[in-house]
Amino acid sequence: MNNDQHTNLGKPVAYDADGNPLYAAPQPAPQQPATGPMSHVTAVPTSHEGHNFDPRMRVQYANEPHVVHAPRPYEPVVNSVSPELRARHDASVQMYPELNLSEGEYVIMSVKRHPIGLWGPLVAMIAVILLLLTAWISYPALVGVDSQTNQIAGIGPISIVIFSLIILVGLFGYMTTWVYMRNTFYLTNESVVQEIQQGIFSKHEQTVSLGSIEDASYRQSGILQSMFNYGTIRLSTEGEETTYRFQFVANPKKQIATISNAIESFKNGRPVWVEDEQ
Repeated sequence: MNNDQHTNLGKPVAYDADGNPLYAAPQPAPQQPATGPMSHVTAVPTSHEGHNFDPRMRVQYANEPHVVHAPRPYEPVVNSVSPELRARHDASVQMYPELNLSEGEYVIMSVKRHPIGLWGPLVAMIAVILLLLTAWISYPALVGVDSQTNQIAGIGPISIVIFSLIILVGLFGYMTTWVYMRNTFYLTNESVVQEIQQGIFSKHEQTVSLGSIEDASYRQSGILQSMFNYGTIRLSTEGEETTYRFQFVANPKKQIATISNAIESFKNGRPVWVEDEQ
């Protein structure tokens, strides 16, 4: 076999008398494409689309193709807190021990509910107490004086019952006022915190970062809200479109202006400073 036969394996190697090929050299079998899933390996990219290519970045193909992972330092650099910011943080921790404030975070303002929301329960409580006192005062005139003992029949048990009811109504009014005034709205230089007291033993807290707030607005409706200058604050967040509402807020226009300025400063990377803190 000569060199031509080695280099031209695809040509016939034998012919018959008429010049037709008898057989040809064996050809390698074509490779079949893989039918199973392709395996991915971790590789460091040599280029990256855009202008922010970092050679330390890698593409992880093992379980999540096309996902770029950035390295995280083992010991992150901690930013220093200025003395002024530290003083504000310490003052807020002492004034609001119930809040979980991070380092450098301080309270810009705290908003309580307007007292007008207590008018309904307080009026009902006073009306019930007056009704019980009227019944106690009128009882002798309705029953009269016993001629034998010269005393009002049953005045002792009736007095105990009436005054016990008055004490219970007073306690109910006090607890209603306490629960109402425990609802507080806090604005810090990093987030918004809303403490909601629904009952004596029922309470929950809502916290949302200033960077997640998409819209801040307030609403006043009705003659009473316009006359006494109170309304409802509404905050909506990005993504899941969660809405937070805080009702019976005094001067809601001023509160929303303060919140909007804080959100704008936080998103633009500016310090969140408010001169007129509450």
